[in-house]
Amino acid sequence: MQFCHICGNDIFPALLRCPYCGSDQDSIEGDISATKVFKQKTVNLEQGLPTVEQALQRLQREISTARLEQIRILTLIHGYGSSGKGGAIRIACRKNLEYLCHRGEIKEFIPGEEFSRRQGSTKQLLSRFPQLSEHSHLNRANKGITLVVVF
Repeated sequence: MQFCHICGNDIFPALLRCPYCGSDQDSIEGDISATKVFKQKTVNLEQGLPTVEQALQRLQREISTARLEQIRILTLIHGYGSSGKGGAIRIACRKNLEYLCHRGEIKEFIPGEEFSRRQGSTKQLLSRFPQLSEHSHLNRANKGITLVVVF
């Protein structure tokens, strides 16, 4: 076995692409300490009080940039809205992420309220990216964030 150089999971040496995070693999087995590192970034979509359209445009730019910079996890801060029913940016952002996931432009996303060790999707994410167990929003049921797994 060898380790994925992005997410650190065990993979068969013959694989050219990691089945967990989707990253391309070298045929040379790397140092274990280096393999456990992956890039993540936090993006505040609310910054500057944008319109919904502006926030969605920024979301698309950030996903494209993340792909180019090999960032695997984006933590989106979209807020929950002051009405208590969920803000317009949050709703539009998640609908857009569903669409992007369906089209294969992102691997998956996890709403902040489901980012808990008890959730199956989070358990799978933590097995692929163990460093996320240190994420400040884990187990906080934060409806104002969403985690995006980028290819």
